[in-house]
Amino acid sequence: MSDRSAGEIRVMIADDHPLLRSGIAAVLARSPQVTVVAEAEDGDAAVALFQQHRPDITLMDLQMPGLGGIEAIAAIRAIDPQARIIILTTFSGDAQIYRGLKAGASGYLLKNMARAELLDYLVSVHEGDSRLPLEVTRSLPNVLTMEPLTPRETDVLKLVATGHSNQRAASQLGLKEDTIKAYMKSILAKLRARDRTHAVTIALKRGFWEA
Repeated sequence: MSDRSAGEIRVMIADDHPLLRSGIAAVLARSPQVTVVAEAEDGDAAVALFQQHRPDITLMDLQMPGLGGIEAIAAIRAIDPQARIIILTTFSGDAQIYRGLKAGASGYLLKNMARAELLDYLVSVHEGDSRLPLEVTRSLPNVLTMEPLTPRETDVLKLVATGHSNQRAASQLGLKEDTIKAYMKSILAKLRARDRTHAVTIALKRGFWEA
């Protein structure tokens, strides 16, 4: 016979900051309905602990050492396609929303919203609701129409952001200068940017990488 209580929600917390994990665990401890069954300090541990404990909900940070949050979400969903995962992040850029949802996240919370709304939101996701917070849903029109940059285009734009010319970027990446020009043309079109500086500004705002 299982020791699991009826209506119990078993939760795993994955974040590389111990203080944040303990703070979230303290919030969850206020609810008799919720039990924290595991804590992971990185994506690799999250996948292994999910396999071991099979929590009902996984709270997943995006920015972790080793295996990142997006990759960990995909790995967990490969283990259990029905796994419910809520992303916890400080980052609200719409590119991150796109990646998280595409990887299979069931929900998304900004860390500065978590303490006030975490319990109610966790219960709603457990019940099958995929509702996103208002601050996040405002970005969804951009997500749904966004053509994401490729990894190579992102590499090129990162170099541009640090002041590299096309020639220097080409040398850094082992490419021809004409190839860099072609990448920049594609980047400007995808981001609907006026110029290189505008493209960098848009990419940072949307969360293609952290400044």
